Amino acid sequence: MKREDLQFLPISINVTNKKILLIGGGKVATHKGSIMARFVNQVTVIAPEFTPEIKQLPFTFIEKEYEKSDLEGFFLVYVCTGDHELNRRIKQDAETLDILTSVCDAPFLCDFVSPAIHKEGHITISVASNAQNVYQSVDIRNQIKELIENGQIHIQ
Repeated sequence: MKREDLQFLPISINVTNKKILLIGGGKVATHKGSIMARFVNQVTVIAPEFTPEIKQLPFTFIEKEYEKSDLEGFFLVYVCTGDHELNRRIKQDAETLDILTSVCDAPFLCDFVSPAIHKEGHITISVASNAQNVYQSVDIRNQIKELIENGQIHIQ
């Protein structure tokens, strides 16, 4: 299968009172966590160490190495460890528990991917590229954001 063959359905998931797990504490996990913090605060982060920036987020932090039992009870899992073999193992473990998983920078391992997002009030605008070109998605999102900020698109 080629990257072009991947198909993602653009949806918004209700995460009210749902437990979300972020595995990883480095730069990529920090970026992903910063985005997530705009929408949810019931996130548990597991990693052997954390960046100072991620520790500023309103999450629960558990400083440890990953174990399969860490997945129990979670609705969604984001995997951002930087260790490709560990990421693959976590994805396999989550799959056995029927937990939707996003493995950062590995679309072939993802049940879902995160779009480029602009949120203003109750309106959320997301731009996705079907895991083809994240930079293009971000560029288009930024163009939309600029149109809103310049008053060319009105959100009320």
